[in-house]
Amino acid sequence: MADFDLEIRPFQSHDLPDVLELLRASLGETASLQRTPELFEWKHVSNPFGRSLMLVAVDGDTIAGFRAFMRWELEQRDGAQLRCVRAVDTATHPDYRRRGIFRQLTLAALDAASEDGVDMVFNTPNPRSGAGYLAMGWSQVGTIRPLASPTLAVFRHAPDTGELPDPSDFIKSPEEVGKHTFADRGARGLRTPRSAAYQEWRFTRHPTARYTRVEAHDSGAIARMAFRGNRRELLVSELYGSRPIRALWKTRNRARSSYVGAYFSNGSPERAALLRSGFLPVPGATMTLMVRPLRPLELDVTDLRQWDISLGDLELL
Repeated sequence: MADFDLEIRPFQSHDLPDVLELLRASLGETASLQRTPELFEWKHVSNPFGRSLMLVAVDGDTIAGFRAFMRWELEQRDGAQLRCVRAVDTATHPDYRRRGIFRQLTLAALDAASEDGVDMVFNTPNPRSGAGYLAMGWSQVGTIRPLASPTLAVFRHAPDTGELPDPSDFIKSPEEVGKHTFADRGARGLRTPRSAAYQEWRFTRHPTARYTRVEAHDSGAIARMAFRGNRRELLVSELYGSRPIRALWKTRNRARSSYVGAYFSNGSPERAALLRSGFLPVPGATMTLMVRPLRPLELDVTDLRQWDISLGDLELL
């Protein structure tokens, strides 16, 4: 039953220590995704798309809940931009669970986003929270199933030590991402604009996540290093250039991880490169893309064929 005595108000800077503690308790953290002031500032303040829309539920001096909508933009085939937000961090204090705080905060955030002129909300919730989003008017777009290709190190165990990944353990001669030199292709559907400011923020300024760059003639790849169970995984977040298959081949040939994984939308040249390189769908590994339009849109955003996205667009940040 909802507790209507709680105050829902915008996040303020003095709330940060309590919000970080709440996020740690509710969402946990890893070596590459630590709930630190630096990550919070990078994600919700320095984002080139704008400062996140953030609300807290307060009971006296206690922050009982937190909800963040992360600013984003998506470009359409004709170059028109959609102002979006991603429904990301949400947390409820253990003493206030089962009181409808998640719903109160989310509905209040929807109202604030709509008043601010946001066109659409999108996210990839887990199955537990997905039902709650559907009840609040979200629609399922489709299933995102990554593809992967094993390497010669597939049977080599590499337990997660809880420390940041060492790039040289995942790929030969790792390179810093730096500023990319490849012009982005035109959007074939809803696609994040790959501006220089976005690239720098996304892949070089993250406080802890480790990315590496691989260049092959007129093409390039950006890949993230992480652990999954007792395996090292190298995830291709982006492919660039006129011949993305060249960068993909070079990435796989240099990999020291158990496998190389990626996702690109059907019909994209990057997806074609994956299939031509023998990448196969990963059994059981899926995400569900969901949307909540905040105004009538000419494009059917609930049709996955209208999207042109990569793993870099969908990674939990």
